Amino acid sequence: MNKKNKLVVRLNHRLLRFCLLATLLAVFTSLQGQAPEPSIFTIREPNYKLSPQTGLTRQHWKDAAIYLLEGAFRHVPTLDSPMQFPKQAGRSYPRDGKHTATEKMEGLCRTLFIALPILKDDPDVAIGGIKLADYYRQQLRNLLDPKADTYIEPLTANGGPSQKLVEFGGLAVSLAAAPEILWDPLDEATKAALAKTMLSYGSGPTIEMNWRFFNVMILSFFQDKGYAINESYLTGLLDKCLADYKGSGWYSDSPYYDYYSMWAFQMYGNLWTMFYGDRYPTYATAFKQNLREMADNYPYMFSEKGEMIMWGRSISYRMGAAVPFPLLGTLEDPTINYGWMRRIASGSLLQFLENPDFLSDGVPTLGFYGAFEPAVQEYSCRGSAYWLGKFFLGLLIPEDNMFWTAQENNGAWDREIRKKEPHVKFAAGANLLTVDYKDIGAAEIRAWCHSKSVGYYQGTENYNKLAYHSAFPWQADGKDGAIAMNYTFLTNKGWESLRMYDFIKYTDGVYYRKAVLASDERIQLWLADIPLANGTLRVDKIAAQQDQAFRLGHYALPKLAGKTIKESKKTYKGQEAVIIDNGEYQLAMVPVHGWEKVNSISCTDLHPVAPESTVLNAFSAADQADNTNYFVTLLLWKKSGERWSTKELFPVKSIAISPSTTDKLTVVWQDGSTREVAY
Repeated sequence: MNKKNKLVVRLNHRLLRFCLLATLLAVFTSLQGQAPEPSIFTIREPNYKLSPQTGLTRQHWKDAAIYLLEGAFRHVPTLDSPMQFPKQAGRSYPRDGKHTATEKMEGLCRTLFIALPILKDDPDVAIGGIKLADYYRQQLRNLLDPKADTYIEPLTANGGPSQKLVEFGGLAVSLAAAPEILWDPLDEATKAALAKTMLSYGSGPTIEMNWRFFNVMILSFFQDKGYAINESYLTGLLDKCLADYKGSGWYSDSPYYDYYSMWAFQMYGNLWTMFYGDRYPTYATAFKQNLREMADNYPYMFSEKGEMIMWGRSISYRMGAAVPFPLLGTLEDPTINYGWMRRIASGSLLQFLENPDFLSDGVPTLGFYGAFEPAVQEYSCRGSAYWLGKFFLGLLIPEDNMFWTAQENNGAWDREIRKKEPHVKFAAGANLLTVDYKDIGAAEIRAWCHSKSVGYYQGTENYNKLAYHSAFPWQADGKDGAIAMNYTFLTNKGWESLRMYDFIKYTDGVYYRKAVLASDERIQLWLADIPLANGTLRVDKIAAQQDQAFRLGHYALPKLAGKTIKESKKTYKGQEAVIIDNGEYQLAMVPVHGWEKVNSISCTDLHPVAPESTVLNAFSAADQADNTNYFVTLLLWKKSGERWSTKELFPVKSIAISPSTTDKLTVVWQDGSTREVAY
């Protein structure tokens, strides 16, 4: 190669390197100009005059809805693209890797809950270049197209209830709320086809629980549009729904009490009243009355900041549990503290939208804060989590309603719930006990669980804990016997937690339940809970016909980033308190009577907040056969950094057991006062 050619080659190499560097620089500069994707929802222009606690107004709720829709529509490139999301590893469906029309239907109908109120305010709203109204109408057409992968066939003559009924019930709510956007623009052939398919499900069988409302919503919408329906079937379902009401705002979901009382019974009942109450005024009056009673009990189940308790199945639906609060606006009742109702609802929204683990790939995880497999049921797919979109149906309440115009306040937390004493609300009928603790601003609930076997959710940690707490989300049971807020017994098949216990009574400040071990009902427990200012005194009686090792667990503390969980002990007059502290909260366990020892146990992958956690367990190596023994335990808590007083840690002086009966004992407090426990 001559010198001239070598020079040309060198110049070409330099030019190539220059172009490459210029390209990289351009890309880097472009990326620098782009705002990073926010990991949490950002409140823009908070209004602390109207909402001193959260800063949120109706507009911020709409902003939150858009924020969630932007994440969902990342996975929707065209009008014909289904609402199909990345599968979360674990037991959620599809478990064979094959995406189904039902899965896509869940994503469609549930994200529509979020889009619906936005569309009513702005029918032309678009996300990612896709007009939402056009998208959802096109997807309705695709549901009816046998060639589409989202096609849903009409229910066959011998078909039964399925997830398709659930989603069509939700779709009927959206059609009724925004017919001008979703129904009226459809051509007559599409309307007829949609009516045929939806009515085949709505007129078909249901499950005797909250599912009745899915049939009710479908039948009522098409009745309103002039289609022939079986009205006696409709009114019969309404009668059964109302028969499940047990007072204080609670419905029995055959048989459990959980958030389905709120995001199903209360929500559907009162939306149905909004849409169709004029036709059936007697039913409408009943649903309204049940909603009004809810306002005097349910708000106490939320923390001072409005945080909900992790409790019950389908907990991935999260703040959907707060939808009854804006629906109270339909009552326009000046005796309701609407500022407190909005504070709770907005606080519940922020509880999750400000948590960095809430979304993955822009889509809500299946779990509580982040993904948490022990809380996932097999009937859920990734799109199922958008049931939380029911929260945004609260935006159907007009902006001039008292719910939106009242100044936000802390309600009972400022006026009724006091420091240094527990505030108790008992819901007779449902037999639920709610306790509020002003010193840490938290709420706690006790219910019952009775399941011989373990199912998708039956008999699981979703229901079988002795109590559930807003500050301490439930920890899953460990295979090695580590247990949180429950008893567990060592059987020949391993450790078994309680899952069969029933309410007995609530009297004189004591909540009584009776329990048996599911695998051996000869092991019996009489449980008595006495709420204190900073925890609970458990006074339990246990009887077994053979030697039995067992444990009782406190709540668990997660190991927070950059912090360690510290353990300490304090003693007083022969009693010892074991204390753990994770930098946010402290938990203390005092074995007052009956126990051999208390230990802290380190756990992995059992807690919904962090991979590592610690729980305090009280141990009994063997309960003496044919004996009735008493186990008295203090389960206490405090914020981290606060000092424990002797009075707080050791309030019990002694236990006086009656020599003549095993049905009574007396707690003697350090100040000389007494509390009788009578099972």
